[in-house]
Amino acid sequence: MTTDQAAQPRPVVLLVDDEAEILVALTDLLEDTFTVLSTTSPLAALEILSTRNDVDVIVSDQRMPEMGGDVMLARARETCDAQAILLTGYADIGAVAAALNQGRISFYSHKPWDPDALRAMIVQAADYHRLERELRTERMLLHGLLDNLRSGLGFKDAQGRFIRINQQAADFYGRDIAACLGQTEEELCDAELLPVIRAAQDRLRAEGRDEETLELPAHIRGGAQGRWREITRVVLGALGDGTAGSVVINRDITRQQEMAARLRQAEKMQALGTLAGGIAHDFNNLLTAVLGSLELVRDLGPESGPMARLLDNASAAAQRGASLTRRLLNFSRPRDLSLEPVDVNALLHGMKDLLAQTVVSRQGKDGGAPCTIVVDTAASEGSLPPVSTDAGQLELAVLNLCINAVDAMPGGGVIRVSTKLKRVKEIVAGTNLVPGEYVMVSVIDQGVGMSPETLARVFEPFFTTKDVGRGTGLGLSMIYGFIRHVGGEVQVRSQPGA
Repeated sequence: MTTDQAAQPRPVVLLVDDEAEILVALTDLLEDTFTVLSTTSPLAALEILSTRNDVDVIVSDQRMPEMGGDVMLARARETCDAQAILLTGYADIGAVAAALNQGRISFYSHKPWDPDALRAMIVQAADYHRLERELRTERMLLHGLLDNLRSGLGFKDAQGRFIRINQQAADFYGRDIAACLGQTEEELCDAELLPVIRAAQDRLRAEGRDEETLELPAHIRGGAQGRWREITRVVLGALGDGTAGSVVINRDITRQQEMAARLRQAEKMQALGTLAGGIAHDFNNLLTAVLGSLELVRDLGPESGPMARLLDNASAAAQRGASLTRRLLNFSRPRDLSLEPVDVNALLHGMKDLLAQTVVSRQGKDGGAPCTIVVDTAASEGSLPPVSTDAGQLELAVLNLCINAVDAMPGGGVIRVSTKLKRVKEIVAGTNLVPGEYVMVSVIDQGVGMSPETLARVFEPFFTTKDVGRGTGLGLSMIYGFIRHVGGEVQVRSQPGA
């Protein structure tokens, strides 16, 4: 530890002696180096110490009328951490020995004193006190850091054993602090992480620093542990025994990783929307020309039966293509939205018959076990404010989600549509969400679930897991475009079998 001596205030010395001449002599000896306080009364000295916390050294006579120097220094020790030096005659050596043994004084000097020796003794005591105070401060800062840091932090010796560790780091190993001290990472970690930790230790020895992002397996990140960790290892300077130690910083970055993934997904969907919108716009112009040409052919005169059928087929195909391009355009830039205050609970209850008929129709076409749609708004009844949206588009979005849920439930089950009020406290990266209140509509099914790879692509235009002829892959894309356009957000949670 190095300090700038010139920048530090002068050490403070308190002189206590019932003889004023002694105080004058000691002041003359010390005032060029120290800030000197003095008093002839031990009681007054205790009063001074009770109001000041910057005294580094107390120099006291032993024999004084009000109380002995050893007694005064013992009382001072209760409120003050200054170093104590006792001035005594040879006759008081027993009291001095007792005070030394009880830790009341650090040094003593006989009267009359040797000026150079006494001055050196006081300088040493002041330096010791400053060092002791700095060490206490460093210790307090270290404990404050260890106890309050949100990241895991551990210090290791040259053999890789933990000598200091906080609870956040201990939690990563599933142990308490005491169980981690004296142990290495290899001894504490899950066996599955051993190759990763050993590789990190090799890089640390070679480069003096290692930083890696680690995705934890599901069985390890149970409890409070996040999915992603950022672990930094750095070699420190020499420890007290001259060997080099190291520090390990273990941060849970799951939220940052999720935010980054959301941002990447939003950027991908924006790029897809721009691409789909451009293609759909140009293709729509071509289809308009095709439909116009077909109408002109019809107007040229009566045509034979085969010719009429061919024209009808061509017109029907062009109309389907035009409908498809309109849906693509709605994914990229929803148009003609009629925004108005909508009571979402009332809208959902008004859809009950439509949803039930849709389920019956879908199952009648495909067969399979029966499905039931339940609209459950009891938890939010009376608490939801109206939302600014397009009621027709919102109905279509819920209908599409329920149709997808039915298709994903060949074994039947319950589809539950519910609502609640959600408060967003901060801007969410990669989304439209800003702080405020939102009405959340949830559609929960008991279907087969989706793999992470499928989940990452559900909103892409034309992406579908359904058989040929059962879907275009635009239903979820349209929902995504509509919800984002009105300032909302779509979130999907799924996993195989759930």
